[in-house]
Amino acid sequence: MVSISSRDPSQGRLLLLIAVLFLSYLCVAIPLPAVPVYVTGPLGLDNVWAGLGTGMTFLTAILSRGPAGGLSDRRGAKAAVARGLLLYAAGGLVSLGAGLLQHRPVAAFLILLAGRVLLGLGESFAGVGVVAWGIGIAGPQRTGKVLSLVGAAIYGALAVGGPVGLALLDRAGFAGAMAVSAALPCLGLVAIQPMAGVAPHPHAVRPSFLSVMGRIWPHGLIVCLQGIGFAAIGAFFALYFLSRMWDHAGLGLTAFGGGFVLMRVLFGHLPDRVGGLLVATGSLAVEAAGQILVWGAHGPALALAGAFMTGLGCSMIFPSMGREVAHLVPPHLRGTALGGFTAFQDLAYGLTGPLVGFLADRAGYGGVFLVGAAAAGVGVVLSFNLRGARTAETA
Repeated sequence: MVSISSRDPSQGRLLLLIAVLFLSYLCVAIPLPAVPVYVTGPLGLDNVWAGLGTGMTFLTAILSRGPAGGLSDRRGAKAAVARGLLLYAAGGLVSLGAGLLQHRPVAAFLILLAGRVLLGLGESFAGVGVVAWGIGIAGPQRTGKVLSLVGAAIYGALAVGGPVGLALLDRAGFAGAMAVSAALPCLGLVAIQPMAGVAPHPHAVRPSFLSVMGRIWPHGLIVCLQGIGFAAIGAFFALYFLSRMWDHAGLGLTAFGGGFVLMRVLFGHLPDRVGGLLVATGSLAVEAAGQILVWGAHGPALALAGAFMTGLGCSMIFPSMGREVAHLVPPHLRGTALGGFTAFQDLAYGLTGPLVGFLADRAGYGGVFLVGAAAAGVGVVLSFNLRGARTAETA
């Protein structure tokens, strides 16, 4: 199981940090299913715009992961987390304005995009900061476990936030849902104030961001391919259910998150024990099978089972590759490297929305999940080849 020994004095700090991440990440999870439903429903725009509205957060995060990692390395991870939480709150407040302009869809959508940009900036600084802070607390030898806990908090928040976001949209409108999402990171800010940070590395010699990326890009590409399946579920699963007039449209992220967290809890130790590439190869195969099950489902139960299987498959890929990345660079570059590494996941989330939205308009929502299966299959091949190259190097 994913745990830190009770004899470890850092346990309380790490678990509190993970709890703050879970609470704050609800501000990302709540809008995820609500945005496409609001854009295609009350605003009357098509799926491409819904995908852009969903993906803008992650596209923004791609461009800001490098600066976020640099801030974490130079000024400390706590400073990066605090900045991220402030940006989260600002993004929620700006998005709230889009809910007040339903009668002016173009203006509402532009305001929504501005809010999603701020949320993406927050995602960069908070995400990179929490990972670097957690590794600083627990030590680099527990990188895989820390990343497993971080992912469990994020996807646990997605599992809870998906149905909560749709429920808030139904009962309080889009503005009400955004008001709730803006308040949550403020609670996180209060919680981290008394916590001790980890030492920064302000004077260490730093190579260029591009040179760091040159070391880690194959591992990042695997995470990118994995992320397409999750992005398909996050952006289009609810619309897929609604188009088929199936019940329980809000449970897609819950099923995904349940499988994701279960895998992290039971097998979070595997990357540190058997190696990240081996775990990633098997995980990507499970993800591909889950996406195929969603694509071919003839009823809601099978589709939800496919989302659950997708969560099982996606669960261990990020910590597996993150463990490999953390061991490729020295400590003073860890925040920068993990920032660049995470940007590959943002790339998947940001591009999947508008691109598969275009596909959904022409071929239906089912094809979206077939694309996710194909991407995971390519990831299996890439991770297998990386394992072969690693074996050849050590032979």
